[in-house]
Amino acid sequence: MEGSVKWFNRTKGFGFIAGEDDQEYFVHHSALAEGTFIRDNDRVAFDPADTDKGKQAQNVTLLQKGSEIAAEQGSEAPAEEPASEAESEEAESTEESAAEETESEEAPAEDEAKEEPAPEAESEEAPAEEEKKE
Repeated sequence: MEGSVKWFNRTKGFGFIAGEDDQEYFVHHSALAEGTFIRDNDRVAFDPADTDKGKQAQNVTLLQKGSEIAAEQGSEAPAEEPASEAESEEAESTEESAAEETESEEAPAEDEAKEEPAPEAESEEAPAEEEKKE
């Protein structure tokens, strides 16, 4: 049977596949061939199994990556009309302004961070001096 990976958590090692029969199948990493990794929206083939824990996918093989499927669907979609030159220049101007604002906002934060440790150092020295005076 074939299906599409609904989601798969690589950290936990399991996920679910939507079968072509409109059923959901649990998939465990142990059902994948060694060196095979699956991701959301990948097209896979598998052997369906009814177990005491429910429907499971076994002997899962990758047929097509989800990213390849998306690229194919993207090429079939109608192309967007190119923006006029005036719109392009306006967009570039806006992006440059935003970049300049970001740089000017970040500069004071860096200066403040550098100045903060100095007062802490002074406060640590002050008690030491008081102890010497007593």
